[in-house]
Amino acid sequence: MSDAEPLRIDTSRPHPARVYDWWLGGKDNYPVDEELARRIADEDEAAVRSARANRRFMHRAVRVVAHAGIRQFLDIGTGIPTEPNLHQVAQEAAPEARVVYADNDPIVLRHAEALLHSSPEGATNYVHADVRDPGTILRLSAETLDFSRPVALSLVALTHYLDAEPAGDDVFGLVKRYLAELAPGSYLILSQVTPDLNPDVIQKVADHFRAGGTPFHPRPIAEFSRFFEGLELLGPGVIPASGWRPGAEDVAVQAEGIVPMYVAVARKP
Repeated sequence: MSDAEPLRIDTSRPHPARVYDWWLGGKDNYPVDEELARRIADEDEAAVRSARANRRFMHRAVRVVAHAGIRQFLDIGTGIPTEPNLHQVAQEAAPEARVVYADNDPIVLRHAEALLHSSPEGATNYVHADVRDPGTILRLSAETLDFSRPVALSLVALTHYLDAEPAGDDVFGLVKRYLAELAPGSYLILSQVTPDLNPDVIQKVADHFRAGGTPFHPRPIAEFSRFFEGLELLGPGVIPASGWRPGAEDVAVQAEGIVPMYVAVARKP
């Protein structure tokens, strides 16, 4: 784990990782997070369903790329540990898998030890850094991962918190920066909230996040698809979360209503 100095946990403002934790039924959140999570769930009946569908997508995607031969994973925007974690899914499929988690939330740092219980054959590590600092994340990740070999880059439910403007986060350029460092045969696993399926409700959700001090940028399918330019999409391509190679639970969720979140997995040629 990196030796970055722990930051003070700000409990006066909601944090996306802790809001997400509440939707998943976790306990690592504060009243301010629960208040925002409940307010959004009252506005958007799909909020909890979407959070859980997103989590299941991550599990399925990790299994797919592990079965395709990937043995290294870089998960940025890790969030608060919720079992099974990515390394548990990856190492169940391939015990020798090596995983690096990266996040900038002090509460995730506090729980980092839960992320480091690797299989004996594999390895896990945690980097306390911001996605906007690819130099630091890539440098510290290289202590665990071999970037001359393929890596699966997981950006799950992260990019809708980043701006697209060059004067801001330039999220598309940022993703390209990470992909440029990955070897051919690497994969991108990505999910993102979209306004396409329920625009009025998603606009209200965005307003709630922004009022709480969190930037929020839902993206239509054309913008989401930009993340995969130059990559080879795996079937079924860009699709709402519950429809990506669904299991039985996902089929049941589809019957409950929409999940306004696009997902996709793609391979770097």
